[in-house]
Amino acid sequence: MKDLVIIGAGGHGRVVADIAQKLGVYANIFFLDDGDIKETMGLPVVGKTFDAEKFIDKADLFVAIGNNQVRRDFNERLLKLGADIPTLIHPSANIGACVEIGLGSAVMAGTVVNPCSKLGKGVILNTCSSIDHDCVVGDYCHIAVGSHVAGTVKLGENVCVGAGAIIKNNVEVCANCVIGAGAVVVKNIIEEGTYIGVPAKRK
Repeated sequence: MKDLVIIGAGGHGRVVADIAQKLGVYANIFFLDDGDIKETMGLPVVGKTFDAEKFIDKADLFVAIGNNQVRRDFNERLLKLGADIPTLIHPSANIGACVEIGLGSAVMAGTVVNPCSKLGKGVILNTCSSIDHDCVVGDYCHIAVGSHVAGTVKLGENVCVGAGAIIKNNVEVCANCVIGAGAVVVKNIIEEGTYIGVPAKRK
């Protein structure tokens, strides 16, 4: 069994560690974090984030940083260096047939991904969110707690869908957008920005 080094010991990192523990496929789990903490969840913090390269030949590396752009930059650098980056899926998640999930993605408890959807690299599907059939979710998106993406939706890269938001079926959202908590997207979004309200409008 390999070890797992999680980059980031904040809330997202702790949820990722919980998934990894439940999967039972790692001998040891460690954190790297730039704070002053020495351990969290009973798991040790063994260095700073810039120490990640030291572990490339020793362990799987997982970037557990919530900010989409920071996660992207870190993950892409590690991939270029040849790091082994897993995809971590909570045992209670329901993953349909013919679903593709990219490296470095985290799928949390209670999540549903229905058949023939494709998720890019470094995606976060947070607790009890759902992706319906035939969706495409771009690299480094974050689908927050309790949000729902209906069928045949296409999300560009670096999209953040806030807690409890809903995206109507057959809608496309361009890259680098933020969908506010509780917003309802009912038509295509073609301009970068933050969208809030029901129906969602650019802030």
